[in-house]
Amino acid sequence: MAEKSLFRNLLEASTVGLNLVIATFIGLAMGYGLDYAMDKWFGWHTKPWLMIIFLFFGIFSGFRELVRMAKKADNESKKNL
Repeated sequence: MAEKSLFRNLLEASTVGLNLVIATFIGLAMGYGLDYAMDKWFGWHTKPWLMIIFLFFGIFSGFRELVRMAKKADNESKKNL
């Protein structure tokens, strides 16, 4: 199996940080949107609780993806040995 190019390795390394930031932002935005919707549609004042809960979901999701990518890279490096 051919070695990955340097550019490909750098691209994969940069996506790790982007995945963490994007997952966190999406969780924050979903929580904010749900807080707004609950207040507007039902009159339930959940602010800021749903935003905080979904922020933690986003952070958890980002770290889960980080671990998944690290395991994948580790398995690929073991294959090449």
